[in-house]
Amino acid sequence: MKKTIQWLKKWLKRVILFFLGSTLLMVILYRFIPVYLTPLMVIRYAEALFDDKKEARILKEWTSIEDISPHLWLAVVAAEDQNFMTHFGFDIDAIEKARAHNKRSKRIRGASTISQQTAKNVFLWPQRSWVRKGLEVYFTFLIEVFWGKKRILEVYLNVAEMGQGIYGAEAAARFYYHKPADKLSRSESAMLAAILPSPIRRNPARPSGYLVARQQRILTQMNNLEKISFD
Repeated sequence: MKKTIQWLKKWLKRVILFFLGSTLLMVILYRFIPVYLTPLMVIRYAEALFDDKKEARILKEWTSIEDISPHLWLAVVAAEDQNFMTHFGFDIDAIEKARAHNKRSKRIRGASTISQQTAKNVFLWPQRSWVRKGLEVYFTFLIEVFWGKKRILEVYLNVAEMGQGIYGAEAAARFYYHKPADKLSRSESAMLAAILPSPIRRNPARPSGYLVARQQRILTQMNNLEKISFD
């Protein structure tokens, strides 16, 4: 029995060290190389293969942040995480507000930052669970340490789901507006940011009244925020 326990401890130690080493290596590598494929892309593609109503595709083109319109930088921050430039991966105030809101409302409000969403999109799966949430915290901490804000936003803008089989700013700009991402206007950027909570159900090329209203709120918030700069 004693030998079994010692063997289990030794095995568990090796598993933990392998996990820490491999995940750290992945995070460091993605600091420098493009993220061409994510678990979400694979899952969505597999789902579409078994759904006659969906086209199985992955439309994606990696683009450096310098080749993405600064209007879109500001729009996604205004829509998703207005304290992105100042927090360290987690917006405590937003978490407390979401918790208070969820206690009194049946409509659940999230408080995930752009950093958390990026960590989830790149390294994890979409389904909610305590295990995934714990890993999300772990990877969020790592990318804040090793990537920094500019790289986090760059990766987010390249992997965010923006429609059925459409990922990232460049693919979305060309699919919906027939132009490269660096030519997106302020209004177009706000509209793309407006679909992010539910990109599968919302189409910026044929926006509903709700989507137009959300776009206008984002434009107002963009005016209230300072210009994003990484200099």
